[in-house]
Amino acid sequence: SCKEEVQWDVDTIYHSQDNREFNLQDFSHLESRDLAVIVASMAYNTWFTKLYCKDLRIGSEVAEQVLHTVSKSSSLEELTLENAGLKSDFPQKMSTALSENPGSVIHSLNLAHNSLDNQGVKLKPHLLIIMKSFYASCSVLSWIAYLYLFLSQPNCLVHLDLSGTDCCVDSLFGALLRGCCADLAFLNLSKNSFSHRKVKDTLPLFRQFFCSAFSLNHVSLSAMKLPPDVLRYYSVPLSLFSLLFLSLSQLRSAGAAVIQELFPRVSCIATLDISDNGLDADLLTVLPALSRHPSLKHLHLGKNFNIKNRLLDEVLQKLVQLIQEEDCALQTLSLTDSRLRSRGTVLVNALGSNTCLRKVDLSGNSMDDIGAKMLSKALQINTTLRSVTWDRNNTSATGFLDVARALEHNFILQYMPLPFSDISQAYRSAPERTEQALTKIQRALVRNNQTQRFSQRQALRLHQGLVTSTAEQVMERLCVRVQQQVCVLRGVGEMEEIQAAKQVLKEARNSRALYPSLCELAHVLSVDGPVRQRLDSLAGELAKAADKELQVIVDSMVSLCHELCPISSTAAERLSPSLSSVSERVSIPRSSIRTALMERAAQDIHRALEEVKLSVVSYLTNTIVDQFCRSSTPRTSHWPLCVFPLSDTIAIKKRSSRTRRIRPVSSRLSLCDDSSSSPPPSVPSYSSPLSRSASWEGLSELPTHGLPLHHVTRVRPRPPRKHKGAHMPTEMVGK
Repeated sequence: SCKEEVQWDVDTIYHSQDNREFNLQDFSHLESRDLAVIVASMAYNTWFTKLYCKDLRIGSEVAEQVLHTVSKSSSLEELTLENAGLKSDFPQKMSTALSENPGSVIHSLNLAHNSLDNQGVKLKPHLLIIMKSFYASCSVLSWIAYLYLFLSQPNCLVHLDLSGTDCCVDSLFGALLRGCCADLAFLNLSKNSFSHRKVKDTLPLFRQFFCSAFSLNHVSLSAMKLPPDVLRYYSVPLSLFSLLFLSLSQLRSAGAAVIQELFPRVSCIATLDISDNGLDADLLTVLPALSRHPSLKHLHLGKNFNIKNRLLDEVLQKLVQLIQEEDCALQTLSLTDSRLRSRGTVLVNALGSNTCLRKVDLSGNSMDDIGAKMLSKALQINTTLRSVTWDRNNTSATGFLDVARALEHNFILQYMPLPFSDISQAYRSAPERTEQALTKIQRALVRNNQTQRFSQRQALRLHQGLVTSTAEQVMERLCVRVQQQVCVLRGVGEMEEIQAAKQVLKEARNSRALYPSLCELAHVLSVDGPVRQRLDSLAGELAKAADKELQVIVDSMVSLCHELCPISSTAAERLSPSLSSVSERVSIPRSSIRTALMERAAQDIHRALEEVKLSVVSYLTNTIVDQFCRSSTPRTSHWPLCVFPLSDTIAIKKRSSRTRRIRPVSSRLSLCDDSSSSPPPSVPSYSSPLSRSASWEGLSELPTHGLPLHHVTRVRPRPPRKHKGAHMPTEMVGK
């Protein structure tokens, strides 16, 4: 039965999926001797090219058959025995097995997380030189000499992972420089030690290696406690990497100063992980340096916010400025386990109007239900986020319901992993409401992963509400005031200026309908535009090409049948219908081709066109509105300054017409933090322009003159005082 079971899986599952990796986990339920027989048969099997075993303890019988397969197989290319409980002498036996097989094509060997001793790592270097990938995360005591011997000889290693091997990294680069500069693309040295005493001696070798490894694009130096001088000295080679991981390196203030100095000059890094480095308050200087990095797309900053509330607000303001920059290229932002609490809702509010981020991770910040509510508001208006990770935020069933209601109106978000930690807590108190919320969330995510998209009218409202400048509100107030002054100056002022003012007012009224009119025009012109016409014609051309290709294939098949089985094929020709006429009876349905083009490809093309059209419409509208505001201010007008209050002029100067508005901080947040802490911090002097402009907008609505203000309860009679003795006598006050 064991043989039949394995044979059925190989012939049915592996073959149907064209899977050439034999995974011992698929048969972990069998006995060890049965597994040994299965592995032994792979020595003569030419279908499988990979043997994979991870987190499965294999006995001595299976290990011996693995060695037998290595010594005999001419098709095995990759071997993974990670955390398989190998004995200490297994690598030495592996070396012997490889030497016995001159036809071996193994290029990848993974023996990670196995306890190997000094004798067990005496691998023959000339056998490993042919390998492209080498994983050596093994717990060994004294094996570095053998590793140096291998790495120092010319090889074609592409992937080198030495993480967690307790090797001294600064002594490794001499060997890497001699043998691994040509093809090495991936280098992971995390969780190792870096000698601080030999930094000056190691710097030249380290720098020379990174400057010579032109194929290297992924470097991980996490959890290594790097000296700050290392980063400063490697400014040139670091500029060649696209992925750099420096988490858990204890950079602190010295490392922050190096980042502030270094990264504005680095141009190639796309992924930067500096999480858990104790940066804290130093983020005030690090974030502006990162904002000037043109190619940074993925940023990890978690576990760096162990600071007081006042500084935390300032750091979050800097972070909001970073993601709201017009030329910001950031796509991924991770703030996991930063304990932002309710202060983090400032950043969550900014996600609503953000246009660059595609993925955010806000887990482990304890934002409570107020954070989930702010996230729901952001998701209702965000048009770019594809993935949100939200867990360990003390979210109850109420918070999950808020997110679920928001996703009913969000057609963009596609991935939101289940927050198991918060779910387990919420399910204890409100199981039915929690299950209801999660069902709605999963249903919305499934819908968003399909081809359905929201309508153009909904996109218009969403885009107009976010992108259209707040200067339009100033324009409306200016229109009212200009109209009032025109009425006052009628018959007194110069007629030419009054006529010019009326013309400006007319254009201002027309500009109110400019945005929807431009969008409607773009929609009408694209209903039956060149793109749709081209797709229609392309569908017909593809159908004809598919029929032609299918006919050629079928005719070739029939000819091969005649060649291999001429007698049977000749007899089949006399049947009705004949064998040769099969090509005339088969064709691809036209509807399937048209559906693939018009309902799938066309929607993606249409969505890209809509984004560009809305951006152009916003630019044109904002330009016209800005021009009106400039022409209606005292700076460009000959009218007296008293006509226009100064507040609106300042408001116009402070605003950026193409800046998305950020939702203000909820008034409840002041009650969410500790009441015993210091007073809520005032807005820093370097806060974002949006915060300053919001304050000027409120100022512009205040009256400039009028009656004195009186409280509404001024006429209410005062109650008689019952405790007259509580006041000090007059003579005591005099004394």
